[in-house]
Amino acid sequence: MNLLKQFQQHYHYALVVFRELVKTDFKLRYQGSFLGVLWSVLKPLMLFAVMYVVFVRFLKFSDGTPTYAVSLLCGTCLWSFFSEATSMGMRAIVDRGDLLRKIHFPNYIIVASTTMGSMISLLINLIVIIFFGFFGHAEFTWRVLLVPFSIVQLYLLGLGVALLLGTLYVYFRDVSHIWEVALQALFYATPVIYPISMVADNKHFAWAAKILMINPSTQVIMDIRRNLLAPDYVDTVWSMISNPWIQLFPYAATLFILWLGIYVFRKYSPKFAEVL
Repeated sequence: MNLLKQFQQHYHYALVVFRELVKTDFKLRYQGSFLGVLWSVLKPLMLFAVMYVVFVRFLKFSDGTPTYAVSLLCGTCLWSFFSEATSMGMRAIVDRGDLLRKIHFPNYIIVASTTMGSMISLLINLIVIIFFGFFGHAEFTWRVLLVPFSIVQLYLLGLGVALLLGTLYVYFRDVSHIWEVALQALFYATPVIYPISMVADNKHFAWAAKILMINPSTQVIMDIRRNLLAPDYVDTVWSMISNPWIQLFPYAATLFILWLGIYVFRKYSPKFAEVL
């Protein structure tokens, strides 16, 4: 209890600022729009509808399983979170430069609050995914209990990337253009719109499926799809790779990216106010 009180006293101001910034960012995100918060649900649904018509109906990107449609919706929402959290987190420090010069508080709160705003949208989308799962032949088992751990991993991955990009963006504005291209490449390297079986079943590129699977963004999306919707149909790093050290690589990579983002951010954050 004493440790808890000390923690609350030491971080009370930071927690208050964090909470208020999360509220402000989330409100400003939909300020002036007619539908408001509903866009956090409608946007991924509309993107899913486009992908489903183009890639599933016309291009036949499907693994033939009854849960593929809801898995596509799930992957779309998860990727939207990662893309939004990293892109908005990258610009958070620059956009809040006036706040940094006026009020003294830990700079990392600005990036964390921005990514948490994206997490709120993701949690709303997860409710929609579960709703559609009842109509999309999803299999809800005890593995659903593992989903929160994967959600935390996805958030930590997005936060680590956002901290790293946010630091670089203060000094080099070209980072936004580079990340836009890198994000697009990473999107196609992650099996969101196509099943991983399309790569694994190709005898010439079967090796590439394992490389794609050790990508942290792929690993966490596939883990969530399997544990939340389709434990019998979705492949993961645990089912495709037998080496236990390689299986643990994407988890270790997530922690390394988070550590690197924190390290770089803490090293250069004292100079942010001067640069901005």
